[in-house]
Amino acid sequence: MSARVETRTALSTTRRQLLAVTAATAALSILPKPVRAATEGDAIRPFKCAIPQEEVDELRRRVRATRWPGKETVSDRSQGAQLQKLKPLVEYWGKEYDWRRGEKKLNA
Repeated sequence: MSARVETRTALSTTRRQLLAVTAATAALSILPKPVRAATEGDAIRPFKCAIPQEEVDELRRRVRATRWPGKETVSDRSQGAQLQKLKPLVEYWGKEYDWRRGEKKLNA
């Protein structure tokens, strides 16, 4: 394997790790403070997820208020996620996803 290919592979892994950490950080930032506090420290403690309905309603409102960009100028994913794939996913999260069922799974 050439040095160029090895470098590109190493950089790809780094980008993936950066995206994973960024996504995890973003997810923690929308959790209520009592839930965030439970993630601090290294002691193992019981976990109880209880997201206030107002927070769920606000998140749904923001998801439904997404401002979509114009159509991509290319037919591949080189400009990011394609609108035709992303819009149904966002619509599902904004209207259909059962937050309480997810909460029950976390609390099981």
